[in-house]
Amino acid sequence: MARVLTGIQSSGRQHLGNILGAVLPAIEMSKNLENEAYLFIADLHSLTTIKDPKQRKENLIATAAAWLACGINPNKAVFYAQSHLPECTELTWYLNCFAPYPMLANAHSFKDKSNNLSDVNAGLFDYPVLMASDILLYDADIVPVGKDQKQHLEITRDLASSFNYKYGDTFIVPEPKISESLMTVPGTDGRKMSKSYGNVVDVFLPIKQLKKQIMGIQTDSTPLEEPKDPNTCNVFALYKLIGTQNQVADLAAKYRGGNFGYGHAKTALFELILEEFGEAREKFDHYMANPGEVMSALKIGAEKARPVAQSTLNRVRDKLGF
Repeated sequence: MARVLTGIQSSGRQHLGNILGAVLPAIEMSKNLENEAYLFIADLHSLTTIKDPKQRKENLIATAAAWLACGINPNKAVFYAQSHLPECTELTWYLNCFAPYPMLANAHSFKDKSNNLSDVNAGLFDYPVLMASDILLYDADIVPVGKDQKQHLEITRDLASSFNYKYGDTFIVPEPKISESLMTVPGTDGRKMSKSYGNVVDVFLPIKQLKKQIMGIQTDSTPLEEPKDPNTCNVFALYKLIGTQNQVADLAAKYRGGNFGYGHAKTALFELILEEFGEAREKFDHYMANPGEVMSALKIGAEKARPVAQSTLNRVRDKLGF
C-alpha cells in the first residue's frame, strides 16, 4: 500500500478552482483502497502572508469545512492541520541545516518575489524546507503536485537523499505524481482562477453573492441575437468543467444558434453550480455554524498522524545525536 500525501494552503476560502483542481481529485484518490491517504491543510505556510490571527483561524475552519462538505471522510483518510503537529517545525529546523542557500534562492517561491526584498520574510524564503518537512515527516511514498510545485518536490527529494547519504537510510525519498493534463480553471476575468487575482467563484457563498460573482464574469460585446463561439467564452469554459457531456453540447448549440445572450449563459452556469454543489453547500453551512465539529475532525487526523511523525523525528534525532 502506497502512502499518498497532499496538502492545500489555507490562505483563504476554497474557490471553484481549488475544488475542481485539488479537493475533489484528492478526495477521489483517498477512496482508492490501494492508497493510504494523508491530506492536510498547510496553515503554517499561510503565516508568510496572513498575520491576523482571527483571519487565519477563520481560513482554517473554512478550508477544512470545504473538504468535509465535499466528502472527505476523516475516519478513513488522515485529514489534519499542519500546525497541530509541531513535530513539523522541529524537522524543518534540522532540514534547514542541510539546505544550501543557492537551492533556496533559486526556488520559485522566492524568486517570484525577489524583486522587492522588503516584502520577503524568512518564512517565504524557507517555504521549500517547510514543504519538505510536511512530506518527509510522514514517510510519504507519492506526492501529487502540479507543474508549479515540481521544483519544490525536487528540493524535498534532494534534501532526503543527501541526508540519507550522510547518515544512512532515514527518509523515504518520495516520488512525484505530476499530471500533464492538470485542470486549469479560468477565473471571472479569464486568467487562472486565483485568490491573489480576486477573480474567483466561491461556490459556498450565499445565493445572492454567488450569483453576483457569476454575473460579473467578463464576456465580449457580441449582441444577443448574433451567434457566438462558446470556445472563446469564459462562462462556457467554466460550464464545461462541471456539466455533463449532454449539458455542455446543449449549451454550445444555444451559443451558436443566436438569440442567446451571455446573461442567459451565466444564469445556466449559476443554476448548474447550485445543482452540482447543492448538498456540499448545505454541509458547508452546517460546518461553518458548528466549528467544533470541524476541529474535532482535524483532531482525529492529527492523532493518527502523530505516531508516524514522532517515529520519523526520533530517527532524525538519533542520527543527529540529539
